[in-house]
Amino acid sequence: MNAQSKAVTEIIVVGGGSAGWITACHLAKKWVSNTGPYRVTLIESPSIPTIGVGEGTVPMMRETLKYFGIREDEFIRTCDVTFKQSVKFIDWNRPDSGDYYHHLFDYPAFKGMLPAWLSQPSASRTAFSSLVSVQGQLADAGFGPRTMTNPQFMGQMHYAYHLDAGKFTQMLADVATNKLGVTHKLAEVTEVKTDASGKIVGLVTDQGELNADLYVDCSGFAARLIGQACQVPFVDKSDILFVDNAMVAQVPYPQSDTPIPCFTKSTAKEAGWIWDIGLTQRRGVGYVYSSRYSSDEQAEQVLRDYLSHDLASSADGVKFRKVPMKVGYRDHSWHQNCVAIGLASGFVEPLEATGLLIFDVTARMLAESLPANQAVMPLVAERYNQRVQHAWNKVIDFIKLHYVLAKRDDTAFWRDNRDEASIPASLQQSLALWQYHPPSAYDFASTLEVFNLENYLYVLYGSEFDTQLSTAADKADEMIAARERLISQQIASLKPHLLPHRQLLERIYQFGIQLN
Repeated sequence: MNAQSKAVTEIIVVGGGSAGWITACHLAKKWVSNTGPYRVTLIESPSIPTIGVGEGTVPMMRETLKYFGIREDEFIRTCDVTFKQSVKFIDWNRPDSGDYYHHLFDYPAFKGMLPAWLSQPSASRTAFSSLVSVQGQLADAGFGPRTMTNPQFMGQMHYAYHLDAGKFTQMLADVATNKLGVTHKLAEVTEVKTDASGKIVGLVTDQGELNADLYVDCSGFAARLIGQACQVPFVDKSDILFVDNAMVAQVPYPQSDTPIPCFTKSTAKEAGWIWDIGLTQRRGVGYVYSSRYSSDEQAEQVLRDYLSHDLASSADGVKFRKVPMKVGYRDHSWHQNCVAIGLASGFVEPLEATGLLIFDVTARMLAESLPANQAVMPLVAERYNQRVQHAWNKVIDFIKLHYVLAKRDDTAFWRDNRDEASIPASLQQSLALWQYHPPSAYDFASTLEVFNLENYLYVLYGSEFDTQLSTAADKADEMIAARERLISQQIASLKPHLLPHRQLLERIYQFGIQLN
């Protein structure tokens, strides 16, 4: 068997953290068995801490946990988990107004409703999320998304999670090494050996040299393999998405029974926005801002003011930490026998919990795309790179959409975000079309879309985007009134069966969740 026909059986993942361990789990789940030839090894530096900031997920995480064989109740107890039903966008349309809209996880039941809703005067419209789902009103009222009789990973409404990133990484590491057959090595990579073509031929560590058929770079922004060794250029997207820093803090609850919001709060500020995520024991709070429009000192003061004006917290004694962010992606994530996943591949700001989402999607894609032998690796790499770049660009479009639609006009940050020069042509074309024709499934025909029709509808019409219909819908007022009555009836029917969010979590801690 010559080198070109050799099977890809030895895989090394460089870097721990959530990206590294999610990747190792996906590869091992797909390929490693007690009798098979495949081996997945994760090398982790004992001296480099992971960033561990991201605490929000999207509903896809439920399927991933199930796929890895992780029980939902064990995950909740181990990782300080709370439920997430929405991203709640506060003050994006009017500064300091308390005005908000929901990007819900329930698919909107909008059949026939959208033309009727758009036919009504904008000033008198019911909030879009309240018309198409019960979820926003129930989440605002403090209810969790499931009952105690729902089986694992099932609920009355779609949901995701908030989690402690450090604890989640530890849990993934345990699952990978003790259940899925991943080999874990603590070692410092001191040299990456490459040949004349840029192919990696070995890793020199303080524990000796290691060799593999495929190397996966999960070394974070350092991009130890794909960037430093393979010299794959980084495509900077800061001309589209302006935020490049986060000022973060962990905030304790004033009381042990403080209610926990069942959504991520995203509050617009002068030069960016603040996330506010409630875990069971604390809150994770961070101001995502642009260094072009705010100094670090100003950013910290904005976050202090936010906490001081929040009745549930005080900024006294809170420690702040700055996390620089590099927005963009690698020109190609698969180079020769090296694949970058996680921050080494790219990063788009955390507005819609895209971090863990992209890590998960690309790791699963890599596992499913792994070639049977090295002879076809260039073909597999080319297709993988096309798909990953498409995913990055579509995510960038969706995140930019939030800023373009925001009605704020109080600072240069918000005004400049609406400058056409900063808006991708693909997004400009879509918005031009949607001025006169509501989005449809045909606008999202690719199976590789990360955000789809439902996601766009929530953001477009939560942001008061005005689609001008050529003709008014027949009996629009009657249809809307009937829909509002139905939503009210459904809420009244669900409420007796749902628990307040913190109480639901306490019950799960005590009794667990049934399997089926």
